[in-house]
Amino acid sequence: MDKLIDRMKEIHDDLQIDKVRVNDYNIRFGIGNDMGNGDEWPIILEKVKSCDILVICTPIWMGVRASIAQIVIERLDGTTKGDDAQFLLYNTVAGIVITGNESGIHDVAANTFFNLTHFGCTIPPNTDLYWVGDAGPGASYIEARGDLSPYVNRNTELTARNLIHGALMLKEFPYTVDMRPLKKKLMEGNKIKMQLMKEANQKFEKRLEEL
Repeated sequence: MDKLIDRMKEIHDDLQIDKVRVNDYNIRFGIGNDMGNGDEWPIILEKVKSCDILVICTPIWMGVRASIAQIVIERLDGTTKGDDAQFLLYNTVAGIVITGNESGIHDVAANTFFNLTHFGCTIPPNTDLYWVGDAGPGASYIEARGDLSPYVNRNTELTARNLIHGALMLKEFPYTVDMRPLKKKLMEGNKIKMQLMKEANQKFEKRLEEL
């Protein structure tokens, strides 16, 4: 992650970076923006609200993203609730940094990117930066000098440039869609659907009784 940050600062020298180690906070389980009882997710959420670029960093564990990253995704789901014109993460670009060993890179990136787009993020091309070691236990990225990998170095450059380009583009041309009338139409459609299902079940039960 530090390698990516350094390169992004070189490309855009007034870039402000805020690294958050989620494990240092008391984050409760749930999908709300504040689960109460000492939940410190609102502190992190305030940082997310103010960012133009969001990068999720996670190791792979048992072939999937680490449990802390999973909690972050679940808590970010809370940003899609409410009656705002857009989700909180609209006009935010996102990338991912993954380390680990063996396999799981593509699965972690695919699932995480899908989740982030569902929350409103825009994913620029080639913003998945990753490194994996040999199969089985072995050296970490730092120990194995993953920073010398030509592939990692290429992806660092692509991720840095494309995240910044995407963020600047959205600053000039932000999404303008208003989700409120769409949500209203959806809710009205769901009411009709539930009523029709209720009537169909009643007719089905009546026919069963007549048999």
